[in-house]
Amino acid sequence: MTAPATGAVRRRVTVRGTVQGVGFRPFVHRLATELALAGFVSNTASGVLIEVEGPPDGVADFCDRLTAEPPPLATVTGVGFEDLPVTGAESTFGIRSTDRSPGSTLLPPDTATCPDCLRELADPADRRHRHPFVTCTHCGPRFTIATGMPYDRAVTTMAGFPMCAACAREYGDPLDRRFHAQPVACPDCGPRLRLVPAPGSEVRPAQGAEALASARALLATGRIVAVKGLGGYHLACDATDARAVDTLRTRKARGGKPFAVMCAELDDVRRIADLSASERAALTGSRRPIVLLRRRGEAGALAPGVCPGSPHVGVMLPYTPVHTLLLGLPGDPPGPRVLVMTSGNRSGEPIVTDDDEALTRLAGLADAWLAHGRPITSPCDDSLLRVRPDGTEQVLRRSRGYVPRPLRLPVPVRPALAVGGDLKNALCLGAGEQAWFGPHIGDMGDLTTLEAARRADAHLRRLTGVSPEVVAADRHPGYHSTRWAARLAGHAPVTVQHHHAHIASAMAEHGLDGTTPVIGVAFDGTGYGDDGTVWGGEILLADYTGFRRYARLSPAPLPGGDAGVANPCRLALARLWAAGLPWDADLPCVSACAPRELALLQRQLSGELACVPTSSMGRLFDAVSSLLGVCHRAGYEAQAALELEAAAASAWGADGSAYAFADGLDPAPLLGALVADLRRGTPAAVLAARFHRAVARAVAAICRRARQDTGLATVALSGGVFANALLEEECARLLTEDGFAVLRHGEVPPNDGGLALGQLVVAAHLRQEE
Repeated sequence: MTAPATGAVRRRVTVRGTVQGVGFRPFVHRLATELALAGFVSNTASGVLIEVEGPPDGVADFCDRLTAEPPPLATVTGVGFEDLPVTGAESTFGIRSTDRSPGSTLLPPDTATCPDCLRELADPADRRHRHPFVTCTHCGPRFTIATGMPYDRAVTTMAGFPMCAACAREYGDPLDRRFHAQPVACPDCGPRLRLVPAPGSEVRPAQGAEALASARALLATGRIVAVKGLGGYHLACDATDARAVDTLRTRKARGGKPFAVMCAELDDVRRIADLSASERAALTGSRRPIVLLRRRGEAGALAPGVCPGSPHVGVMLPYTPVHTLLLGLPGDPPGPRVLVMTSGNRSGEPIVTDDDEALTRLAGLADAWLAHGRPITSPCDDSLLRVRPDGTEQVLRRSRGYVPRPLRLPVPVRPALAVGGDLKNALCLGAGEQAWFGPHIGDMGDLTTLEAARRADAHLRRLTGVSPEVVAADRHPGYHSTRWAARLAGHAPVTVQHHHAHIASAMAEHGLDGTTPVIGVAFDGTGYGDDGTVWGGEILLADYTGFRRYARLSPAPLPGGDAGVANPCRLALARLWAAGLPWDADLPCVSACAPRELALLQRQLSGELACVPTSSMGRLFDAVSSLLGVCHRAGYEAQAALELEAAAASAWGADGSAYAFADGLDPAPLLGALVADLRRGTPAAVLAARFHRAVARAVAAICRRARQDTGLATVALSGGVFANALLEEECARLLTEDGFAVLRHGEVPPNDGGLALGQLVVAAHLRQEE
């Protein structure tokens, strides 16, 4: 400060980060008023602009507390200060209207209902008692209602709900918790619930409180209700009603894939699953993801069809007022305390958001629809994570609660869009030192998912102000996402090898600048290799500019290509054939196939007909699962590997031995040992545990050899196989004990949901090299 200590000073403060839609301007107003300072605060397209004037000590205190005491949902990434001439133009501190100049700022994700709003929801004396859309500056929808930036009510889907006088007073009162809360509403002026019965149903249509009571009653009698949430519709039913769960599974054609459940409160969670302190924190935080928990031995009161064959259950707590009311407030009639809450779609399609579309796309699945009039601008599925024993989190699906919060890049990139892969698709938009993931889209197999990707791309561009100059995609020539990327770019996109992208994703998440390569362990199901074969069991020496394939799993034929993945028994027979082991009739994978199927497969393998070689570690897990009699036919992606992991986990502490690979990653001797022990009557669970340890020890041994050859001492573990908790933990333990720095995924999924981040940073470096 250049002004004398006794005189007034004026300072301009620019704040960047997630500072809109989180009560930042009200916080600034209250702080300045408390310190008796004059000036103003305004949202701009690049963040928040503040000019503050008053005594030097007061201005200095204001600047210190601005970053030390931000609102709970705010994230400050940068603050700029500039001394200005004193104007004396203001006698008080005010909030100015939003500046709509070009630029970009950060919008917060949707967050769970805060404790203050929950108290109002349950308070009969409060005017928002049982209001299904109660919200304030500390909670509620943001990303899924925003139509543009800077964030203001006029650019949200709440623009169609004019505030009543009471809400307008709260919105304009700097001392109120709802000051400039854009989704603010009440029963008099906000969206309304409505219940729409299925055609021909005896259920009566209903509005408002009656609609919610009717939906709850339907769930209590075993019906399936499509419930509109923050980012789309769920299909809900009573998770303790076996008939209702089986009906939902059949209608949705879900096979044996586990359902997620929503519990009314933590006591209900504890009845069905074990819960650590870290898992409790993940469940109750503002993001409210689905958390994978270990089921209690007796499975509590859950119907068997909720998560068949899995030792885990995906659990979440209510995150909207509608959910809280649906599960019941104190004094409500008895109703379900645990609901199946699965995405409102048919298998393979994106989640439904539009009300009219819901009535057609979910016809035949739901008995009724609990809808409301607030439009959803962007589909946003529930996020999914697991908590490791050390308390760190591994996100497996990054969507609601995380999107669109940016990731900081370790290296600057030109404005670019990376379109990810065809499975678990999520887009990533980057510019400078920031990257924004879009919400989970799913599998890019039809026009509806491609349209969902197009909308996600457009929404991200509107919210960030980024216009991509580069489009990056997977190198697989047959991917829908790659062809779409070519249409977006108007020419061939920058293509990135699948497993290189996986390793680059882990490097970027951990802030590596890429000047030193890492030993990358990329294990997944399938990925297009540079030699035209299917890769997936790769040890790469990689940085952002390129990679060298240091080692790989010995290949075996993949009969039928991708179509053969649904038949682990055929993968097991192909692996035995590649290892020179006979198809004896006593082996489970042989007996699982009909004689005609065996003969056809024999001709395929002998004649190399429709048998692309694969080094996929995921396919080896599938093969071993069938070889041990665990899973012969997969009804959903990775079912065989998941059930093999579950078997191994049940015997993990009972047997510490392991099989061995030959020549790094040749599984032939391992398969022979498995067959021999199987014939000795060793339990399949013990064999599964030995197999997991064998893979982890082989990884550690190859990484040691790579360190000797190259001097590299950092290992990145990436790819969908590392969603396997047993394998990831064992690899990390062995490598850490060996002195390696181990990069494991946290907020960025290890599976293809994190692929786009790697594509983004690799594409940026490839363009720079050009």
